[in-house]
Amino acid sequence: MTVSPARPVPALGTGPQDLSVWPASASAGTDGDVTVAGVSLREAASRFGTPVYLLDEDEVRARCRAYAAAFPGADVVYAAKALLCRAVARWVREEGLGLDVCSAGELELAVTGGFPAERIVLHGNAKTPEDLRTAVRLGVGRIVIDSVTEIARLATLVAPGDRQQVLLRVVPGVAAGAHPAVRTGTDDQKFGLSIGDGSAEHAVEKVLGQPRLELVGLHCHIGSQIADVEPYLVAVRRMVALLATIRDRHGIALPQLDLGGGHAVPYRAGEPALDLTALAGAVRTELAGACADSDLPVPRLTVEPGRAVVGPAGVVLYHVLAVKDMGGRTLVAVDGGMSDNPRPALYGVRYAPLLVGRPSPAPLRPVTVVGRHCEAGDVITADALLPADVRPGDLLAVPVAGAYHLSMASTYNMIGRPPLVGLHRGTARVLVRRESLADMEMRDIGE
Repeated sequence: MTVSPARPVPALGTGPQDLSVWPASASAGTDGDVTVAGVSLREAASRFGTPVYLLDEDEVRARCRAYAAAFPGADVVYAAKALLCRAVARWVREEGLGLDVCSAGELELAVTGGFPAERIVLHGNAKTPEDLRTAVRLGVGRIVIDSVTEIARLATLVAPGDRQQVLLRVVPGVAAGAHPAVRTGTDDQKFGLSIGDGSAEHAVEKVLGQPRLELVGLHCHIGSQIADVEPYLVAVRRMVALLATIRDRHGIALPQLDLGGGHAVPYRAGEPALDLTALAGAVRTELAGACADSDLPVPRLTVEPGRAVVGPAGVVLYHVLAVKDMGGRTLVAVDGGMSDNPRPALYGVRYAPLLVGRPSPAPLRPVTVVGRHCEAGDVITADALLPADVRPGDLLAVPVAGAYHLSMASTYNMIGRPPLVGLHRGTARVLVRRESLADMEMRDIGE
């Protein structure tokens, strides 16, 4: 199977019936409305206001199960940076996945919400002392060491007689990812320790010299929005070569290998998705073959999907505030923008908004959907196809909004972050409430 819903993928611009990148539960009615998980989007906008993030619980759970089925015997660890709240952590936990966090805040929320600390992995290229103290105090399962400096700092926090399991993040020298800002497998970025210049091997020696740290494996993450299996296979070969070097020099066969995530999902009809079944099969074959060639036992595999679990499960709703023609193009301004979704400005991501809530006989035409913020770069998508009669008051829905929307949202222009509403078999409930002006004012305590 692929990570995206298994439906026919029509050509871009076939109108509001094209729900190929939406949650599998999405259905379009003759009245122009769309339902997700049995919930009317028109009614959701009326009840919760806009902007509002909607998240299909069954879609998230199904994607968790798909990963567990594709990687039996491996550790599937959900990358919480994509979207974390107590409800999502519970869904992930109940489906048997682990959790990958990047800060003391994410870790505390997960553990206080009932997530077992031993099933959590802590990441981060520049972990603060508080991050490390919290991880050790709560008994996090594994900590991914990202720099030589971190080794001694972490070791001093572990109690005498205890040992903290750690992975070492290394850079395999693989360039992959849909945008330069998300290519993390090469030496010119901030994560990990290079295989090429010997930094990784030096760090291995340092970790092995710390009796309170237990080096259990290697970690890499080569990028995000990767739709091709081959870069992962190159990473496997290079990581196994390093495992063999460690065995030859130190006499130990590390039992774990974490290949990270970065699995692509389509944001528009026709865009590529990473084929999960093909990935799982090819990685296992490559790993077994490379280990056999090096006379190594096959390490336990870990994968870290984030976007591929929650991204396609989410939809964000906006109301149109204004429509105007400027410089030969039509601008459709909505009541949200870069504060609730900075990804178009950061990575040039292209979305496919739909008019929902009313039928329209008008032909589709290209428009630029812009946000309400005082930035020329506040553009949701520059080439959306919407009916020519789109007007103020209309409701727009943007699919594939589950990942890196709420988690990257800000209060720019003192606009509160939208609520997250969970959808489940005809019901809708608030998971994270809307941020109010009072919430923001409470933080401003000086004159």
